[in-house]
Amino acid sequence: MKGILVNYEYCTNCHSCEVACKKYLHLPKGEFGIKINEVGPYEIENGTGKGKDRWEWHFAPTLTKACNLCEDRVEAGKMPMCVQHCQAWCMYYGEVEDLAKKMDGKTRWALLTAKGD
Repeated sequence: MKGILVNYEYCTNCHSCEVACKKYLHLPKGEFGIKINEVGPYEIENGTGKGKDRWEWHFAPTLTKACNLCEDRVEAGKMPMCVQHCQAWCMYYGEVEDLAKKMDGKTRWALLTAKGD
């Protein structure tokens, strides 16, 4: 099974993945194949940091029902559009088992798969 691994600690909320996917799939206004969800900002309980270090704010890309992992591009040996256009280089495409091995426990990861037909 193929999937996309996102190191969302490094996602900058640039929306490049959303735009590339939307354009490639010719999705209408309001529809997305991948969507950035904002988590936060929220204050860290018992945080030791001062100022901005007391707060967390993450951006988490999520696949929608419109996502097919760019199966035609992948069949041609290319990466899915969202992975290719990620400006932060925090997205990876491949076999789920291989992607899971990249998760090092040092940063926050999300392993995403698209629903098959």
